[in-house]
Amino acid sequence: MRLFAAIYPPAVVVADLTARMKGLRVAAASHARLADPANLHLTLAFLGEVPDDRLADVKRALASATRTARSPRLCLAGGGCFGEGRSTVLWVDVRGEVEALDALALSIRDGLREAGLPCDDKPFRAHLTIARPGDRVSEADVRSDVHTLHDYAGPQWTAGEVLLIRSHLGRTPRYTPVAAWALAAGS
Repeated sequence: MRLFAAIYPPAVVVADLTARMKGLRVAAASHARLADPANLHLTLAFLGEVPDDRLADVKRALASATRTARSPRLCLAGGGCFGEGRSTVLWVDVRGEVEALDALALSIRDGLREAGLPCDDKPFRAHLTIARPGDRVSEADVRSDVHTLHDYAGPQWTAGEVLLIRSHLGRTPRYTPVAAWALAAGS
């Protein structure tokens, strides 16, 4: 099964961001792949394919990593893009208590590696992917959207839990929660 650990923003945050996304040029492009608002999340660790018989090990690693983690206060604000051509991704930045989020992601990734589980080795960069325009949207339109996102600042929120998500690939990806761990109230 294909797994990742993530934090999902609350509905009010998603609604605010979705309203802003409607004004972006990628939203008007017929072939741009916008993220489904129901699937908007901050990936903390991408495991990829994990054998079914290792699911209990994944759950133990995440339980251990989240046991003492505190709930960071966050805000989606600004944005940018990475990749180029077919790999272009448009994202919204994460601000606020990002150090606590970084520490949580590191703890999760370390716990997965210690358990001999797969984990993406890319450095953690807190962001929320909102579109995958690829080469279906002009570079000028993507740059314009990044400029539009520069002034965006959504409502503040507290990340209350980490979820283990199973992703189902296909024309329309689906995400199914497998387990969740509450984070301790922030200081």
